[in-house]
Amino acid sequence: MTEDAGLERPAPPSPAAFHYGPGHMIVHGNPAFVAAFGAGAIGQPAREALLDLPPKAFELMDLVYATGKPGACAVATTIGPRRLVVAPRRDPETGEVYGVTTHLRPATG
Repeated sequence: MTEDAGLERPAPPSPAAFHYGPGHMIVHGNPAFVAAFGAGAIGQPAREALLDLPPKAFELMDLVYATGKPGACAVATTIGPRRLVVAPRRDPETGEVYGVTTHLRPATG
């Protein structure tokens, strides 16, 4: 019997990215993001690079960018249902929202 028998293994990382500006230019993606959407997505506007996401994903990104309040929604993807979590990124001196982060987590039952 192995030492970790009976222990739950952590879930693999989910795709996460940082998007800059109102056009949601993808500035950084974690390895899971690059694996899901390709290295070519970095440097592209989200609407042009993340073609597998439904329109409501971009509507949520727009809303979070405009209001500065985090949000989440369920989205259908080619790899199954997911929960998109979007959080604003603020300038620490001015408080202005300059971008958003996204995290595409597995949907919970």
